[in-house]
Amino acid sequence: MQDKNAHRRSPRRKTKAAVAFAAATAALLGALYANANAASVQDTPAAGASASSSATSTASTTAATSVSDVVDAANTFLDTLDDDQQAEVLLDFTEANATAWSNLPCGSTCRVGIEFSTLSDTQLTAAKAVVEAATGTGSGTGYDQVSQILAADDVLGETASGYGSGNYYLAFLGTPSTSGTWQLHFGGHHLAVNLTYKDGEVEGTTPYFVGVEPTSWTDDDGTSYAPLSGMHDSMLAMLEGLTDDELTEAKLSESYTDVLLGPGDDGDFPTTKEGLAVSELTDDQKQLVLDAIEPWVDVADDTTAAATLSTYKSDLDSTYISYSGTTALDTQGDYVRIDGPGVWIEFVCQDGVVYTSQIHYHTVYRDHDTDYGGEFSFS
Repeated sequence: MQDKNAHRRSPRRKTKAAVAFAAATAALLGALYANANAASVQDTPAAGASASSSATSTASTTAATSVSDVVDAANTFLDTLDDDQQAEVLLDFTEANATAWSNLPCGSTCRVGIEFSTLSDTQLTAAKAVVEAATGTGSGTGYDQVSQILAADDVLGETASGYGSGNYYLAFLGTPSTSGTWQLHFGGHHLAVNLTYKDGEVEGTTPYFVGVEPTSWTDDDGTSYAPLSGMHDSMLAMLEGLTDDELTEAKLSESYTDVLLGPGDDGDFPTTKEGLAVSELTDDQKQLVLDAIEPWVDVADDTTAAATLSTYKSDLDSTYISYSGTTALDTQGDYVRIDGPGVWIEFVCQDGVVYTSQIHYHTVYRDHDTDYGGEFSFS
């Protein structure tokens, strides 16, 4: 069963020097976000945004080690595969391959890579280790959130066909290395992770699409899950922090039933920013905007996330927030957007597809300059 409106689916570029500077600044400010890794989705209940702790090494050293760890995990995974399987995983870093992702449970017809359901237990463990090495360590963000999205699909699979954590695909576009350019490309229904590496550094962390149905559930062991609660609640807090006049200014005239820049909509950023300028807000309100951005940024490894958040913080006065529908974020068509020089985030509520009496969430995080590492022009 497919999501509604499926027919719609389908440069300020940050230099490496700028990213490195932002990373160093974030480290000096003690803004490196870190939590204990969730060993698996069954071990960790859903939670909000990640906690913060002081950096213990320079950002450049940590970043280099992080990418090296991803490459090591990728090579370990590849070593578990036979030649035919490696051919499914190792693909060219082309625009066609990079943009082959979707929010639908459409399997290999809309994405590339090797399917999780075809892997042995050893291979699957090694594949997940790659995703874990590349993504953030926060509770309710990064790898923990990714794991919970797969678990949500297993919940759906108990009710409807076509869903399940086996229907997710992993590919390396280009050869994993600390030199050259390549992308970790992973996703399935309600998930697309696109992390691009260049010469041992993270060059882009977007597009990142994430959605969930049901929005929350409790398993047989009594553990409760709500994979997007941190995203939902931070957006809600941002809107609740606005005055009536500010809400009027932030209100969009259009209605939205889904995200504007979903799969197949690469490069289609509106030419004019809409809504309320963050420059008009108080310092406390600006912090709520930054807090709302953080759960999406935390998809990447902790050092990259801190550097990216630092960049977006410096851009806040050129950033706009807007919404459509109601500010409760609990009804079909409730929609909120953050649009800056770099950052682009959308969050929307939709009627349920499998659980028709409930809503479910779609959200996308993009960057105006560094989607797919800035490797392609979509103008």
